[in-house]
Amino acid sequence: MAADGGQGAGPSGERAGDEQTGPREYRMEELARLAGITVRTLRFYRERKLIPPPRREGRIAWYDDHHLARLRTISALLERGHTLNGIAELAEALDQGRDVADLLGVGAPTEEEPVRLTPEELAARFDGEVTPENLAAALDLGYLGTDGDEIVHISRRLLEVSSALVREGIPLAEVLTAGRRVREHADALAEIFTDLILRHAPEEDLRRLRPLARSVVEAELSLALDRRSRKEE
Repeated sequence: MAADGGQGAGPSGERAGDEQTGPREYRMEELARLAGITVRTLRFYRERKLIPPPRREGRIAWYDDHHLARLRTISALLERGHTLNGIAELAEALDQGRDVADLLGVGAPTEEEPVRLTPEELAARFDGEVTPENLAAALDLGYLGTDGDEIVHISRRLLEVSSALVREGIPLAEVLTAGRRVREHADALAEIFTDLILRHAPEEDLRRLRPLARSVVEAELSLALDRRSRKEE
């Protein structure tokens, strides 16, 4: 019998298919069955480093739910037309991305709602546009972070606007480039209002007064768009 094959007792003494109180672990055959692929395909994915190495216990390889999630993601991305080379590059970009704790810092944004996504859910929102280059750009911007097998987008509003722009035919690469430019202006505006408030109010008032700053920016942007529209007419 091969070292990776067959059903057997896990580290706890229970069989891999039995109910366990701790994290599930699987032998190769069971993992392949649950993922809907052949053992040969699983070995191929492992050789291509599309999944992380299993935990070794002597000659026995144990896989867990993270491996299962990755395999299901690979199948979903293949169905959407991604190549194995592209999936490998996406996996590498994610593995090199920032952890969600680094992305959010000591806590979640005060007004923006983070969104958790699987890689296939992200691909579905930006069908055909989730390339390694775009993923790396989003990770570098701090829009995305990783948390195990999930991706975390820092802002539901930004996610929805970005996907809406892509649905309108604007390439995601250009949306991300625009986002980087907007980030620079937003940082400058935040500095203006922070300095203004702190010159005339205690620091603890900064969060309370921030809606006023946001309203000014929204109104000025609306007026600026009006002016731009008139120039284009």
